[in-house]
Amino acid sequence: MDEPKRRHHLMTVVVEDYYQHAGFTRVVQPDRWRRFETRVEANTRRALDLLREHGVQATFFVLGWIAEQMPEVVRAIVAEGHEVATKGHLHRPLQQMSRDEFRADALRSRRAIENAGGVRVHGYRVAQGTFTPADTWALDVLAEEGFAYDSSFYPRLANIAGQPWRRYIHTHRSAGREIVEVPLASIGLPWLSLPAAGGNYFRQMPDVVTRHVIAGWDHHQASPFTTYFHVWELDPDLPRIEAVGAFTRMRQYRNLDKMEGLLRELMGTYRFTSIARHLGLDPALPVQPVPEAVPAPYRAGKGHVQCEHGERRPFTIVIPAFNEEKALPYLKNTLGEVLPAFDECYDVRLVFVDDCSTDGTWALLGELFGSRPDTKLVKLPENRGVAGAILAGVREAETELVGSIDCDCTYDPRQLLPMIPLLTDRVAMVTASPYHPEGRVLNVPAWRLSLSKGLSFLYRRVLRNQLATYTACFRVYRRSAVKDVLLKNGGYLGVIELLARLDLKGETVVECPAVLEVRLMGHSKMKLARTVWGHAKLLARVAVAEAGGPMP
Repeated sequence: MDEPKRRHHLMTVVVEDYYQHAGFTRVVQPDRWRRFETRVEANTRRALDLLREHGVQATFFVLGWIAEQMPEVVRAIVAEGHEVATKGHLHRPLQQMSRDEFRADALRSRRAIENAGGVRVHGYRVAQGTFTPADTWALDVLAEEGFAYDSSFYPRLANIAGQPWRRYIHTHRSAGREIVEVPLASIGLPWLSLPAAGGNYFRQMPDVVTRHVIAGWDHHQASPFTTYFHVWELDPDLPRIEAVGAFTRMRQYRNLDKMEGLLRELMGTYRFTSIARHLGLDPALPVQPVPEAVPAPYRAGKGHVQCEHGERRPFTIVIPAFNEEKALPYLKNTLGEVLPAFDECYDVRLVFVDDCSTDGTWALLGELFGSRPDTKLVKLPENRGVAGAILAGVREAETELVGSIDCDCTYDPRQLLPMIPLLTDRVAMVTASPYHPEGRVLNVPAWRLSLSKGLSFLYRRVLRNQLATYTACFRVYRRSAVKDVLLKNGGYLGVIELLARLDLKGETVVECPAVLEVRLMGHSKMKLARTVWGHAKLLARVAVAEAGGPMP
């Protein structure tokens, strides 16, 4: 690498957690953020250690939601002398916001960061995507609200054709106001700009290309090279969210192990500073806290539940687990968020059934849930499948009202609340029904939907209880009606077999509209070919039994 000029380039750091990245917004909505294992504080401290080691002062673009939920993260950044700026509040792209929504989002995030850190926020960067010349109205809004600079332009392909000056730091003026634009670095001709500023591009490109790009900029360009990385890119052991395509997983996880080394090399070769210091702004300018004017959404709460009984009813939730080590932290946070909604009407107990897992599920269950007085942990001596594990949990329950939920939370556990009242004395089981006309399915692969809907169609042909959905594990039972049922199939087939045996006994099964979401953490245990063949045999057995024959 050529001997670099001793001038400053600009180092920017994005403070968001791994599950908030743009690639996951289709499957991970903000009302689910609190359920994920948080790693942003530890990863931010890792970034601070790295910068301190090289004597670099940087601009940290902080998501406003992070500042609200974890103000200590902002305080740690400020304590090290770095600049804090905003990256919006709820990680929304500009194209999904009106002018007023954009203004409210920017102001709320600035207020949260300033309240947490006690210093002025001078700058803004859009949470998703980039600004283009068609988005200068957003710069007008930021200027109106007193922001000194924006860093949302990231020239790509032909979006600055005819305006080559937008590749470099420039001043935007409108209605007597001005704001400085600090674009992220790109290379190429004005009609073919290629992003090269950092993050995913650093991780995917060969290191020799990255070195060549920065050396060329340092040698030929007067404007500083504005680079960036996300704090989660310093964490090679990120939890894996599987509910996205291969390309998104590659962008998120590939070459995480090389990012820290590359940044060390760059900071050891070039000098970097923050945007505020480059522009002559004071990153430590104090501000007075402003009371929160907008209620923070997505906080855990009891919600409103209409109770039909004068006192809380005992209710047990059975949770089968087989090799679910990766999903358990998400489950723990989910239960912590939703169980308070049951408190007004139900005395909830939990039964976890480890179905003879071969990973660290049993140990982690003990670590996460073992100290809860309302919880029982059961370890089966052999693998019985999901239906067998559910029945084992039902038999361990000490209440007449029992529910079962999936360990992966593909159904929000809150959906048990409208199901429980449907379990009258004449009803043996209530099952969740995403295929009900009032139900919904979110982001589940089409082949899985086709298989499940096709099976439900076939079971409607042979069973007395006519339902839209037969395949859900998310159910509520009368314990006395199901505890003695013997199943030939213990896995996913057993889920329908249990319903079928109740049907053959003349029991009533009802369904409740529900929302089914794609599995986020870990992998499904279902074996497709084996499951399809098993259902064919089960359908034949049920048809014979409904016609008056025996069902072994």
